[in-house]
Amino acid sequence: MLEGEKVNLRILEKEDEPLVVSWFNQPEVFGEYNPLFQVTIEELGKLFSSPNEIKIFIIEDKKATKVGLVNYFYVLSPVTRQLEIGYTLIPGERGKGYGTESLRIIVDFLFLSKDVIRIQAQTDPGNLASHKVLKKAGFKKEGVLRKSMFIRGEWKDVWIYSILREEWKEPRILTK
Repeated sequence: MLEGEKVNLRILEKEDEPLVVSWFNQPEVFGEYNPLFQVTIEELGKLFSSPNEIKIFIIEDKKATKVGLVNYFYVLSPVTRQLEIGYTLIPGERGKGYGTESLRIIVDFLFLSKDVIRIQAQTDPGNLASHKVLKKAGFKKEGVLRKSMFIRGEWKDVWIYSILREEWKEPRILTK
């Protein structure tokens, strides 16, 4: 388990799958800025058993209440040494600092455990909360990927953010 002050991150376990599937199947959990999902437990298992090492961590508050998830995967393949992260919090748990701390924890973990040069994230230009979280976690906006995500019936631009290993410098949460 990866521990912070407000939240802990732990690897998705088999018993978490029904909850995660229910989150994927509720449009309000991923919000208006993400594609709509409808998945079964079997499809979830296939999705996260790819050769690109997709890992999901459950975000828990300090009372062990599951409040969201953060995941990572290699961009294209492990050879690129570049990871992408995604994250979401359930609607009632947003705005409490959980997202920022979760990203700081996962960035520390990835730079401490993987030989990667960069970690990136994509977000909708209108998702102001996500922009704020990424900046607080040390990410920098790089630019726009034009019409790169199909969301609610239309192709949308996304902003791409990243943090490079040399910008990270040292753990902000882990090993402190």
